[in-house]
Amino acid sequence: MNKSSKIYVAGHRGMVGSAIVRKLKAAGYENIVTRRSDELDLREQVAVRAFFQEENPEYIFLAAAKVGGIVANNTYRAEFLYDNLMMEANVIHSSYEKGVKKLMFLGSSCIYPKLAPQPLKEEYLLTGELEPTNEPYAIAKIAGIKLCEAYRDQYGCNFISVMPTNLYGHNDNYHPQNSHVLPALIRRFHEAKESGKETVTIWGTGSPRREFLFADDLAEACLFLMENYSGRELLNIGTGEDTTIKKLALLVKKVVGYEGTLTFDTSKPNGTPRKLLDVSKLHSFGWRHKVDLEQGIAMAYADFKEKYITI
Repeated sequence: MNKSSKIYVAGHRGMVGSAIVRKLKAAGYENIVTRRSDELDLREQVAVRAFFQEENPEYIFLAAAKVGGIVANNTYRAEFLYDNLMMEANVIHSSYEKGVKKLMFLGSSCIYPKLAPQPLKEEYLLTGELEPTNEPYAIAKIAGIKLCEAYRDQYGCNFISVMPTNLYGHNDNYHPQNSHVLPALIRRFHEAKESGKETVTIWGTGSPRREFLFADDLAEACLFLMENYSGRELLNIGTGEDTTIKKLALLVKKVVGYEGTLTFDTSKPNGTPRKLLDVSKLHSFGWRHKVDLEQGIAMAYADFKEKYITI
């Protein structure tokens, strides 16, 4: 890419897409194309084709997706499968039709089997059963990876796939039912602090282990890989470090300044026992994350207080 290249960031108002836009602008890229979902419904093939005809983008970051935590994934199973399949298929096919120079598809670490060996290597894809609670979303993301591979194999398209670990940061989703674990904890501890609640209840046993990457670090990795990686194989993006949900909750509690106690509702699902990405391939290219977990949580909490306090 050069500084004048026309770059389409799909999903620019989400946590990931907005971080990519910030990173591109900071790096001097000026010709960035975006559309809100009310301006362009990526599920509609005719609308997507018309957009590509009008804008003719050269490079694409495909960060648009319907996302959510355990409850949302397990409740809106048809929507998570259909919406994500349609969005990625329409953008990838139109990118092929218009001769896009390079496309990056952003997936999710939930693509890997529930009981795959840890840490999760890229080659573990499709070697076992998925976690049932987010299977529809995972299947949609796997389809996106395979679409990129198939268009590369059949048409020679330079379409690459990257798999981020669990993300958090600016513009996260803090919905009380549909958010991921870290923003859900931020909101829960903040509300408990403000209301003087003596106890905060955490789903599950607290023993599952998770890896977390600050969204701006992901954006930096995406720009780095867009400029330096054109392989057929998907590539993990993460920190290579994980923590238990219990330790995570205690860290959020500390950052928020909540002084009450924690309890764990063991009747609620834990989800996957452990999910840590093997990022040795990414590290071999020379990229590593910069923001540590406590620092990132503090920045995310500040963003929450500034933007979402009235949710």
